Amino acid sequence: MLLTHATLATMTDGYGLIPDAAVAIDGDRIVWVGPMADLPAPLTQADSIDCRGRLVTPGLIDCHSHAVHAGHRAVEFELRLQGASYAEIARAGGGILSTVTATRAATEADLLASALPRIDQMIASGATTIEVKSGYGLTVADEIKMLRAARQIGDQRQVTIRATHLAAHAIPPEYAGRARDYIADVAIPSLWAAHAEGLADAVDAFCETIAFSTDELAPLFAEARRLGLPVKLHAEQLTDQHGAGFAARHAALSADHLEYLSPEGIAAMAAAGTVAVILPGAFYTLRESQSPPIAALRAAGVPMAVATDLNPGSSPMASLPLAMNMACTLFRLTPQEALLGTTAHAARALGLADRGRIAPGLRADLCLWNADHPAELSYRIGATPLHARIFGGHLDA
Repeated sequence: MLLTHATLATMTDGYGLIPDAAVAIDGDRIVWVGPMADLPAPLTQADSIDCRGRLVTPGLIDCHSHAVHAGHRAVEFELRLQGASYAEIARAGGGILSTVTATRAATEADLLASALPRIDQMIASGATTIEVKSGYGLTVADEIKMLRAARQIGDQRQVTIRATHLAAHAIPPEYAGRARDYIADVAIPSLWAAHAEGLADAVDAFCETIAFSTDELAPLFAEARRLGLPVKLHAEQLTDQHGAGFAARHAALSADHLEYLSPEGIAAMAAAGTVAVILPGAFYTLRESQSPPIAALRAAGVPMAVATDLNPGSSPMASLPLAMNMACTLFRLTPQEALLGTTAHAARALGLADRGRIAPGLRADLCLWNADHPAELSYRIGATPLHARIFGGHLDA
């Protein structure tokens, strides 16, 4: 396949813009990128698609989602508007635990069926790779059920799924006041089971006053590393629990949320190469007032990814372009940073070196947009000007 007359945002050096460009694809790999004027003659024999000046970017990568779950939490949305806080709702048995009840009652087939429409929305907004977490089962069997459903999405849709074990998401009522027992009895055994079935690509946890401390999470992360699985962490979303530094000490791929991130946490992430995943959907939905320290992260050279955090409680949003707009408007990321955050930096947050940029040798996951400048993807509120996707070298118009 040969794409011609494209406006390329290669994301190899900032936007890496190449006007009137071509991209040659062989199988599922990119084999040549450059100006039309430099196109080697043998490549002109390939089946070509005239992009007519359209913007072409890497396929978008959603590096933080909870797309597999049952039920919804619209009533909690009403409660928050009446003044209840996220933490108050969680302590009263709502929040994550209300989704746990619904997810435990659902079958694996139910979870897959309910997830696919959400995945379709993400794909329609340009996603070609999506991370999907467990974390709403909180028993060994239910966590495995979620991860199996996540894996099946990749068989049902043209998208790469990265499955993340998140059993340490909340403490279920039967383990109230016994967080260490829950880690020993459920989180670690479910990790063993997931690893044995090849269901987990990474391990995540929620470090917060309403979830787990770093001391409680230490055995889980040690076990993940023993199994050869990378780790990541929900950190500093509601308070500073020193989670980012803990994550960095474990060479985490990413620390996510980060509204209450300290200078010490930033320094630790910079030294470890840990990606900061910015999640404006949750900030917006929860009407938070403290933003992540974007300027400090930028100054420290910490790569910033952007994701939807698609989940039923705090971020019921499936559009990466909308997340990009929110990241720019609410947190003052630049449009270039937002697009890097959903391509090159998002790939890094998932430990994927073969995508997120347009360059020879990389995977041929691309988006063709009805746009002529990459800033348009962040500028338009809620619009998704996707013209076509190329997934693994195949056109998905």
